[in-house]
Amino acid sequence: MSSPDAPARRNPFRRTPDTGPRASFRELLPYLTEHRGLLALAIVLSLVSAGLSLAQPALVSQVISLVESGGALGALAWLLVALVIGNGIVTAVQHYLLQRAGTSVVYSSRRALIRRLLRLPIREFDTRRTGDLVSRVGSDTTLLYAVLTQGLVDALGGAVVFVGAIVGMAIIDPLLLGATVLVIAVAIAVVGGLSGRIRVASREQQEKVGDVAAGVQRAIAAIRTVRAANATERESVAIEREAKAAWGAGIRVAKVSALVVPVASIAMNVSFLVVLGLGGYRVASGAITIANLVAFILFLFLMIMPLGQAFGAVTSVNQALGALGRIQEIMRIPSEDEGDASVAAAPAIETDDAIRFEEVRFAYPEAAHKTEREKVIAETVGDEPPDDREVLHGVSFAVPRGSRVALVGPSGAGKSTILALIERFYDPTAGVVRVDGMDVRALPREELRARIGYVEQDAPVLAGTIRDNLTLGTPDATDAQCAQVLRSVNLGEVLDRDPAGLDAAVGEDGVMLSGGERQRLAIARALLAAAPILLLDEATASLDGVNEQLLREAIDAVAADRTLLIIAHRLSTVVDSDAIVVLDHGRVVGVGTHSELVATVPLYRDLAKHQLLV
Repeated sequence: MSSPDAPARRNPFRRTPDTGPRASFRELLPYLTEHRGLLALAIVLSLVSAGLSLAQPALVSQVISLVESGGALGALAWLLVALVIGNGIVTAVQHYLLQRAGTSVVYSSRRALIRRLLRLPIREFDTRRTGDLVSRVGSDTTLLYAVLTQGLVDALGGAVVFVGAIVGMAIIDPLLLGATVLVIAVAIAVVGGLSGRIRVASREQQEKVGDVAAGVQRAIAAIRTVRAANATERESVAIEREAKAAWGAGIRVAKVSALVVPVASIAMNVSFLVVLGLGGYRVASGAITIANLVAFILFLFLMIMPLGQAFGAVTSVNQALGALGRIQEIMRIPSEDEGDASVAAAPAIETDDAIRFEEVRFAYPEAAHKTEREKVIAETVGDEPPDDREVLHGVSFAVPRGSRVALVGPSGAGKSTILALIERFYDPTAGVVRVDGMDVRALPREELRARIGYVEQDAPVLAGTIRDNLTLGTPDATDAQCAQVLRSVNLGEVLDRDPAGLDAAVGEDGVMLSGGERQRLAIARALLAAAPILLLDEATASLDGVNEQLLREAIDAVAADRTLLIIAHRLSTVVDSDAIVVLDHGRVVGVGTHSELVATVPLYRDLAKHQLLV
């Protein structure tokens, strides 16, 4: 068993640091313009606050001059108090507006990212890790908040204060201003040099955080397997290694950004000392008055304050742009519907077939064929054998409307791939897949999938309630309809054992249900949708003999007016099908009834013998 002190090994689940394209400020603008009303008001208030701030040094200078001359302050003092209080109120309102705008930007970016994620081509989910995608929705979008709350609008108001302060200082004493600007210019040059390094380090940090999220998600999703294999410590060490890498990346961000803070502090202190020393000499020589020196110092503080904010904003804005780069990486991926208009679909034909494959060839895209884990492992062990990525080789068969057809064959023969092509999770490399005589590429995906009920081999169950899972595709189904379809697949006991009935929780990944119950719930969902075509991928794999028979009876009850295409390893469940298609290594090696295939197809005869059906 591994230990935290064990020598570091190359982790096959760990990615090489991604220094992909970084986002530019221009790419951030669409997120900001969506909330331009709030931002415009915040900018106006920022300018008002700047004006109120700039008025104070001039007013203080007049107060000092009146005190020196022995004049009465009168309303001047009250005006100064009003300026200070008014500035505080304006700043508070502006702060609220910025917080609201920042929260709105995070929301709109999450909304756009979620909509894009759920519409990505299936091949993207074949290679990307779920935890990393979740991290982009969570932590990456949160960093956009800092753009508004820690820099952007404040920087605009600060720029006005900065320019106004310089003008005021120039009026009072250009010589003092020149000495001050020299110090500030050096500080700005240093911060500008650090800016790029912060953005690179920030993006790396977000990548590492995504690695941690992916590792945690992977371990939790398979927690029972991990515990049963006594791999808890090993998985903990692996995730801790990712967490340490994220910590290291965060430290690198901290080191670079830490250099920014003292630069601002040193610039302020040095410029203040320069003003005090040189300004005192100028007062002693009679070049300026004490009142002017005080006003100059106040203008200096007004100039340094937004400059310090800008220096701090460099870190937060660059972190946000690094995170935005990861968000934009997903946003740039075309959704599965984009480009459909340019697909050349075969013309429709008149046919009695509900499903028809015509010389279909299919090869998984390079990215989907080999997962990132497999690529890294192969690279690690130096074993990358050549392989043929084509999994279907000229497959042709037909499923007449209203019939029941089974797909059988050894594992890896291409059976599940055929269902994926019908659902148009992928498009064929060559040939035509037809549904009701139409090339599936000519049908809008929503319309195509509305015609098909699909039960996957793993029968995934979503966290939530029985009702949530059952009505996933039919949200308007009544309680009576739900109960009827559940009892038709022998899930009445699940309804009765919990007082909540349809609203009983199923747990994460349906952990509150048995494997057979999850399978039957998925089938019930497909039956409730009442689609004219049913695709069943190993629908009875997790069922015992009794429930298998009950499920076959339920399917028989709805099969009269539906087309069924069934994948099965248990030939006993499909021997009475209207036709059986035998696949081997992506090729059709036989089509016929059970008795015909036993007599004519050696592969099918062997399968039947092993299952005692011959």
